Amino acid sequence: MTEATLADKTPATASGTGLAAWLAPALTLALFAVVFAKPAALLARDWWNDPEAGHGLLLFPAAVWLVWKRGLRPDRAGQPFLGLFLLAGAVLLRVASDLASELFTMRLALVGAAGALVVFYFGFRQLLAWWLPVILLVLAIPLPELLRSALALPLQFKASQLGAALLEARSIPVSLTGNVIIMPNGHRLFVTEACSGLRSLTALISLAVLMGGLWLRSPWVRVALVVLAVPIAVLINGVRVFLTGFLVFFVDPKLGEGFMHLTEGWLLFVVSLTLIGAVAWLLSFLDRRLGRAAA
Repeated sequence: MTEATLADKTPATASGTGLAAWLAPALTLALFAVVFAKPAALLARDWWNDPEAGHGLLLFPAAVWLVWKRGLRPDRAGQPFLGLFLLAGAVLLRVASDLASELFTMRLALVGAAGALVVFYFGFRQLLAWWLPVILLVLAIPLPELLRSALALPLQFKASQLGAALLEARSIPVSLTGNVIIMPNGHRLFVTEACSGLRSLTALISLAVLMGGLWLRSPWVRVALVVLAVPIAVLINGVRVFLTGFLVFFVDPKLGEGFMHLTEGWLLFVVSLTLIGAVAWLLSFLDRRLGRAAA
């Protein structure tokens, strides 16, 4: 065979190899889109329409940005067998949850399948390197309705208790029955499920995870920030109930509902964000000090 003949065939071979290298990932992504189109569409719908799940509109872009920012490890190495095993489990979970009409596990299977593909092509170490965006994606999945209801009721009672205690501290005699605060003028404040603080609690925990992953180094300090987000959310929601009762009693009962009530909730949520940011800064300062002392 002449040199000219070899030269003519080499580019064609290289082109065929390059095409095959792109064809397999493209086919994998197409199959992934077909199998998980339903949970992805339902998840996007809830992010857009459900106020309890709206934080997903912020968490998903943040997770994508973190994946792009951190990039790929230089020592990445695909683990096809482990990836296929994890992918098979995610697909089985997807099918079983669809048969049971269970949205939470169906959406969890979506995140699990994406993680399995990362393991297949880049290895488990790469998935660990992306631990923060993975956690954000899991937090972006709305809680099951049963769990949401189970959490909302105790939060309603706690907010009612804190609000009533603060009103009594301002010399406003109130009577508390469950999640109903009875004012001296006979007006009743109902702390409904929407006012339980579960929405702000979910958002604060997600923000604490993001801040901890970006600003803090020690795992225990990150855990401390997430744990402290819970009492901050509960306390701020109790303050919201107190302010509502205060305005209803001293100003106008109409201030306990409508635009004013909604605006008050947003302002106090900004306060809670400021508090969690201050706690994160303080923990970051302590983290650096402890790191220098250990060194």
